[in-house]
Amino acid sequence: MITERQKQLLKLIVEDYIKTVRPVGSKALCDIMNCSSATIRNEMAALEELGYLEKTHTSSGRVPSDKGYRYYVDNIMEAKELTGEDMLKLQTIFKNNSLVLSDAIEKSMEIVSELTNYTAVVLGSASESNRVAKIEVVPIGINKMTAIVITDQGHVENRNITTPENVSQSEIKQTVDIINRLIVGTPLSEVSKALEFEVKPIISKYVKQHEALYNAFYNAFSDFGSPDIKVSGQAKLLDSPEFNDIKKIRSILNKFEDGDLIKNIKADEDGVKVYIGSENMIDDDISVIKTYYTNNGVEGTIALIGPKRMEYGRAEALLNYIKENIGKMNG
Repeated sequence: MITERQKQLLKLIVEDYIKTVRPVGSKALCDIMNCSSATIRNEMAALEELGYLEKTHTSSGRVPSDKGYRYYVDNIMEAKELTGEDMLKLQTIFKNNSLVLSDAIEKSMEIVSELTNYTAVVLGSASESNRVAKIEVVPIGINKMTAIVITDQGHVENRNITTPENVSQSEIKQTVDIINRLIVGTPLSEVSKALEFEVKPIISKYVKQHEALYNAFYNAFSDFGSPDIKVSGQAKLLDSPEFNDIKKIRSILNKFEDGDLIKNIKADEDGVKVYIGSENMIDDDISVIKTYYTNNGVEGTIALIGPKRMEYGRAEALLNYIKENIGKMNG
């Protein structure tokens, strides 16, 4: 059981380390806590034994452990108010009526990345209420075309498709007509299922090159309903002094390129959630803080990725502010 004095001590160590990135020694804390250096050392040793602090190899001071950060976030951290400057920068986005919802979300997270020096992630996905209204095809070259899918809520998805050389324009038109007839009204996330079970059995009766065309459309549409990933500020971690190991930072940056890994950041519950070190699936030396947003049937996740000594209170306040403003926008 952690005592009130140990709780105060842990708070001071976490917040000092967040600011300085230097192990905290007992001398720096004596005046603040009005205790002798020996008392502080004893309490730090007790916190280390409990697993809340760690010793470093380079100093006699202590740094917070994953468990220490977790206790701080869950039991000590105070809610932060955004500064007027932070709000002003974000309001320029949310009051810009010319921006569509997806652009406002992306640009607001880019600003947060600049404000915090953390990597920002947006996982935007159309919800079940986004249903296919129309599919159009635009030729863009020999055997190449862009398929445009428009939903009943104005959401637009584009996919490039390559077809075999011996497929005629009339067969492509027939295929698109069949797809439109059979999948209009289908939720985006169920398009590939509708192609498999509704379009595939029928297309062979009307289209000569049915197999090649079916496969081309199926491959293009197979990821509908999966998150649209936007990552900004990937290189911000280079500015964190704890990431001065080139191999380490390269490993983390490579993970940002892994779409399947980033998709796992998706939030599926309300409220801001914090994943510290080994709690996240990206890397033991970083933390991920994320929340779910929704606006008129469009839903997704916004997240910040930074070092474990990230300013959790400020990050939480920024994500909450963006989430609230997303909810108020006219999609």
